[in-house]
Amino acid sequence: MSNQIKIKIADLIGSPLCISTEDSQKVFEKVEQLVKAGKHVTISFENVTMLISLFLNVAIGQLYGSFSEDVIRTQLKVEGLSSDDMELLKHVVNNAKKYYSNKKAYDDAWLEEDSNEE
Repeated sequence: MSNQIKIKIADLIGSPLCISTEDSQKVFEKVEQLVKAGKHVTISFENVTMLISLFLNVAIGQLYGSFSEDVIRTQLKVEGLSSDDMELLKHVVNNAKKYYSNKKAYDDAWLEEDSNEE
């Protein structure tokens, strides 16, 4: 079996619309499972007509909580994004790296913010 696997997002979620957290969680779980198994994964956004940052946060950003940046860079490739969507992905990745590098501090800050609003 090949060590390189291509996931066509539109086929996996059954839609060209990348807007649902349920769909993005499905993508995350599939990619996470393959990367854990040592596979090299290409995530293809071919035939995707709409993409929102929340989808990328869950599908790709969440990977930074499971894997090091080195593992992600080595085993993950993304293709089929417009230049605007590629910029969006860069922002998502930068935010994910910041968040997962100091998750407890960010979570504590959110909890404190929530308790101040009550």
